[in-house]
Amino acid sequence: MASSAATTLPVGAGYGVVVGIGFFFAFLMMGISWLQNRYTMYSTKQSEEFNTASRSVKPGLIASGIVSAWTWAATLLQSSTVAYTYGVAGPFWYAAGATVQILMFSILACKVKQNAPRCHTYLEIIYTRYGAFAHLVFMLFAFVTNILVGSQLLLGGSAVVTSLTGMNVYAAIFLIPTGVCAYVILGGLRATFLCDYSHTLILMIIILYFMFHAYATSDLIGSPGAMYDLLKKATIQRPIDGNQDGSYLTLKSNFGLIFGVIQLCSGSGTVFLDQAYWQRAIASRPTTAVKAYLLGGLAWFAIPFGFSTTLGLAAAALTDNPRFPTYPNVPTSGEISSGLAAAYAASALLGKSGAVALLIVLFMAVTSCASAELIAVSSLLTFDVYKTYIQPKATPKQLIFVSHIMICVFGLTMAVFACIWNAASIDLGWLFLVMGLLIGGAVFPAAFAITWKGQTRIGAISGCVVGLAAGLIAWLTTAQQYYGEVTVHTTGLEYPTLAGNLAAIMTGLIVSVCVSLVKPDDFDWEITRAINAMPVTQGTAPEGTSTPNEEDTPELSSAEEKNPVPSSPPPPPAPTNNASTSIAAAEEKALHLEIGVEDHPAKLRAAFKLACIASFVLTFILDFLVPMPMFFTHYIFSKGFFTAWVVVSFLWVFCSSFISCFLPVWETRGFFVELGRAVARDVRRGRGA
Repeated sequence: MASSAATTLPVGAGYGVVVGIGFFFAFLMMGISWLQNRYTMYSTKQSEEFNTASRSVKPGLIASGIVSAWTWAATLLQSSTVAYTYGVAGPFWYAAGATVQILMFSILACKVKQNAPRCHTYLEIIYTRYGAFAHLVFMLFAFVTNILVGSQLLLGGSAVVTSLTGMNVYAAIFLIPTGVCAYVILGGLRATFLCDYSHTLILMIIILYFMFHAYATSDLIGSPGAMYDLLKKATIQRPIDGNQDGSYLTLKSNFGLIFGVIQLCSGSGTVFLDQAYWQRAIASRPTTAVKAYLLGGLAWFAIPFGFSTTLGLAAAALTDNPRFPTYPNVPTSGEISSGLAAAYAASALLGKSGAVALLIVLFMAVTSCASAELIAVSSLLTFDVYKTYIQPKATPKQLIFVSHIMICVFGLTMAVFACIWNAASIDLGWLFLVMGLLIGGAVFPAAFAITWKGQTRIGAISGCVVGLAAGLIAWLTTAQQYYGEVTVHTTGLEYPTLAGNLAAIMTGLIVSVCVSLVKPDDFDWEITRAINAMPVTQGTAPEGTSTPNEEDTPELSSAEEKNPVPSSPPPPPAPTNNASTSIAAAEEKALHLEIGVEDHPAKLRAAFKLACIASFVLTFILDFLVPMPMFFTHYIFSKGFFTAWVVVSFLWVFCSSFISCFLPVWETRGFFVELGRAVARDVRRGRGA
């Protein structure tokens, strides 16, 4: 049985990690939310705070949240799969192909702050600009994106949990999101950022643990030079089709390059159409959104690059070692496509401790990304379905209640879809490669909705629909043409998925632009700037004005550029606590000063220029300047060059750790000092319990 080859832990370990750690974070979230509600001006009982973190989060924490949201189970598992399959080209193209979208999204993040500063979701922009029909079309693409991402998380995560512990795969699928739903409901977006931070911290520690063990202390490898020799030996025994001389040690990998292009297309859809990334832009302060996305993109690059350059290559290097779980057999293509290369390598290198470390790091990746998906879809269902079509005059209290319900609804939905994929024998690799052709048509129409005033309603809709049709046709006809049949296996191979991904995203671009240019729109951005400009309580007098508590006042928006944080009193316990009110007053004063500077048009224009220059320059370096000369010269790494390559991966992981783990703490050091003093004063007075 494929899933039993790497089983080195008891079934109880699987349940312990999935249930125990999940609910540990739920209790941690309870503590964070209590501290937040008691000592700060931000209350998780307020809809604006719950869904947008009052649009006040600093860049370090946003960057950490981006790293967390973009680190799927696939980031660790699929990157190791392509390292095993394509050699050193796999980790590079996985990282480079999926970093570009985060860098490019910095442009959209800035435009959101310029052209729709008070929106809750990107679909609100679509609705305001193009009307209900376009809103429903884009909503379909948004939900397909979130369902595919969410079910992929659970599918990949459950496969490895089952592989390492023998835990029932369906139990894993349903139990993994249970604890996540609990802590997202308790904390909302800001507290989710804080749990994401702790996940990312643990993730970085364990990645460095694997890297140092494999390249410094392991008796099986122990150095970059030894890894190089083992990969040379693997080249002789199992040459890679499409690589220069079959080598694991070259960027001249034809199928690796194809994977990079698929990754570029697929990743564009899963970033540009996923509310989770728009939500982080909305939650950030105006000009820091750009810095956050640039830092987050560069920090994220290190995770698949460092992790799979270690475990993915180790799996290839150790396949013929007696300690390898499948020895003396070579892993089957099905096992590798299911994401088990990393599990096999961890078990071979470190035995039970490696299996435990991988189980924890995978659980951190799955839950941190799942939390981002849950709060994102909850926002879409709350604001774009419930508030738009069911209860336009909903009070903040109603919105919070619906948000909580929708978190549970989507948690169940993505678990059900993961079970369907598992029952249909559709694995992580297939879903990962096919996803982009299903959603790629809407990528450019969605981006143009906030950046190009000339795009028309018909242009946006036709780009989405025709792009989807073109992607499906190209995908299926290429599978039939190249392989003579249309099956799950043939449709998951490189050429059909490449054709489908390229056709979808490029057709969406071409159709949207061409149709819009026939009779270009001249959209007035003041219309989208007015989204949520009036307090929600206006027009809802029966519900909104009759309940004089803090939950009915925080939906402030008309003055939000000057004061994006509600100036209503802190939650009920706070007014009796001098320490907490002094912290809240200091926070509000500081935020007023910062936002007053940040939302100045000149500052936003400068941020937009930085986003454009940095994202295009970094994309050119990562996707052309570094790989293409080595690809076209058919260069095979020397031992010295490979050693330098590994050293770069270490340095990048250290820099990533600094950005995502140290920077958020440094930015908020003053607040933590004040919080510590306030808590200490409470304890001394006997009121801290």
